[in-house]
Formats: sequence, C-alpha cells, structure tokens
Amino acid sequence: MNNRLRVLRAERQWSQADLAARLDVSRQAVNAIETGKHDPSLPLAFRIARLFAMPIEAIFDDGIS
Repeated sequence: MNNRLRVLRAERQWSQADLAARLDVSRQAVNAIETGKHDPSLPLAFRIARLFAMPIEAIFDDGIS
C-alpha cells in the first residue's frame, strides 16, 4: 500500500522516533509502514489520520482506482 507518511512526517520535521512516540508504536513499525513493508491496522490508520488531521484516504492509497 502506498502512503504519504514519510512526506507528512518530514513536513513537520519529526523523526521516525517522534512519530512513533505520538502514535504509541515502535520506530521500526513507523519505518515498516513508510517503506510499504507493513500495512497499519485499521485502528492505527485512524490514529495516523487523526494526528495529521486528514482522512485516511489522503494518507494511504491501495492503488485501486
């Protein structure tokens, strides 16, 4: 799944560790999501969307048009 997480994080000048702390996950989990190695659970996707004040669809793209 493609996502804009790295871009959104960089715009705020947050490290992966900063974002992980805000989401209550590990830095490795943030890295895995950013690189597409792991898709977030639905509850985590909602936490990410709330943190960035954006709809989930604006952050994550499943590639289906």
